[in-house]
Amino acid sequence: MELKYIKNVQFTRLIKVDGRLKEFNFRKPNGREEGLFTVDVIDERGTRIIFNMEKEESNWKIISSPIPNWVAESESSFHEIIEEEFKSI
Repeated sequence: MELKYIKNVQFTRLIKVDGRLKEFNFRKPNGREEGLFTVDVIDERGTRIIFNMEKEESNWKIISSPIPNWVAESESSFHEIIEEEFKSI
């Protein structure tokens, strides 16, 4: 019997959005670049915002809606952070 291990990708980054540092948690259930990333963050009222990102062509794009504007405006930062993480794996 052969065992196959699939590495989960999970990391946290502090990102400055809307003038404040926010802690974003990134999780991907497999180590491949295709598929969905689940991202979560807590807003000022303590509400957890969860959204998904998927790689379209060569960029990671937010595919969940509705999301607050301050999250949507940071999409390019999320793309860069995800790409950096895959380079370090």
